[in-house]
Amino acid sequence: MGDMAARSLRADAERSVRAVLEAAERVLAENPGASMEQIAAAAGVARTTVHRRFANRQSLIEALALSAARQLAQAVDDGRPDTAPPLVAMHRITANVLQVKGAWAFALGLPAEPGSEAAVLQQDIDRRCVAVLQRAQADQVIDGAADLEWVRRVYYALIGESLRGNADGADPDALAARIIDTLLRGAGPRA
Repeated sequence: MGDMAARSLRADAERSVRAVLEAAERVLAENPGASMEQIAAAAGVARTTVHRRFANRQSLIEALALSAARQLAQAVDDGRPDTAPPLVAMHRITANVLQVKGAWAFALGLPAEPGSEAAVLQQDIDRRCVAVLQRAQADQVIDGAADLEWVRRVYYALIGESLRGNADGADPDALAARIIDTLLRGAGPRA
């Protein structure tokens, strides 16, 4: 088999895995007890294709959680947390994270196995979030006495509540602006 043919087969395999993971997100969000057969049907692939890629339902769910965690880590990266001005980074990261969390709510709601790659990615995201908050604190955008671990938890809660209350699908940029404004200024009167 030629190099091109091998690459083409790999691309097809990646596409079918992506289709299965996307279908798994949709199907399991509606019915967490859905079978591999139901997921295969929703993905438009043969049941044997799913079984060839994933040894069992648990390995499919682990792959789904890992794929979503990687996309979340990429969403953070794309916001340039280490180089963009802190407020710009916070806004971009928030808008990116809203999109990923909106698309992969079931997968990202799964508890990561301790020590798994998904758990390591989540810890890295938490660390990078605090690093951006430290940069914002250094720029006096966040109070110097603020407990940044608490600020991170409040920030995550604001994102979670925004997604829960966003059935109308508000623009991620507008939602991000609202989250950052609430995080930094609260609900007190404006000057």
